[in-house]
Amino acid sequence: MPMTFPGMDPYLEDPLIWPGLHNALIVYLRDQLQPKLRPRYVAAMEERVYIEARSRQVVPDVSIRRPREPEHEGGVAVAVAVAVAEADEPALVQVDPLEVHQSYIAILDLRSGQKIVTVIEVVSPSNKAPGLGRESYEAKQNEVLGSDAHWLEIDLLRTGQHVVAVPEWSARGMGYYDYLVCVNRAYGMRNRYELYLRGVRERLPRVRVPLADGDPDVAMDVQAAMARVYDGGAYDQRIDYHAPCRPPLRPADQAWVDELVGRPAEGRAQSE
Repeated sequence: MPMTFPGMDPYLEDPLIWPGLHNALIVYLRDQLQPKLRPRYVAAMEERVYIEARSRQVVPDVSIRRPREPEHEGGVAVAVAVAVAEADEPALVQVDPLEVHQSYIAILDLRSGQKIVTVIEVVSPSNKAPGLGRESYEAKQNEVLGSDAHWLEIDLLRTGQHVVAVPEWSARGMGYYDYLVCVNRAYGMRNRYELYLRGVRERLPRVRVPLADGDPDVAMDVQAAMARVYDGGAYDQRIDYHAPCRPPLRPADQAWVDELVGRPAEGRAQSE
């Protein structure tokens, strides 16, 4: 089903929805680029892997098992049994390592032994929050920016800490935006950035993707890829558009969304 929104559907930013959407968007962007890159280049899906702690809370049973009574009634044994019986039951937390895989696109030059020409990243919530996910992303970012490969980032998340290579103050100085695409070219000055700023009511951009040796850029239509993700994931059936957007929108934008999706007025009043 076609998307209701002219640009990014803000309901797709829900952390419960994002992981599957992220992977699909990478696939559709790759598939869109592939025919434009032949015969010299190929768009490959790569993975960045990091280990993160994962918490699993074990809820104690309602019944409390008391220690077996000793065979003799020594004073020490009785005191220990009473102390244990009076103590609160702790909650147990088991922390296991979690291997996290985050996909991205690498454009390879087949004439140069499949050398990486351009790296395309779609930012995830874990990249915009303190922790190993952000550290892994920034390590990759610094690696590419220190190489002779181009760097392209797509941030379709309104919340979290700024992580895109261009300084936030510089991007905000260009105007208001909800979503940001940033291109940093390897040839020339690394402190220059090509920015595509979009509000929630605007179409997502057609981005110029740089290649090698002065080859002309190819266009990557982020909106077209997102439309395929939306239709393929049947998100029109999975999202409750009568509920407030998560994460929240600005009041004026939420009112615009309400009109667009036909959200009942009574539903709006209850959420305010």
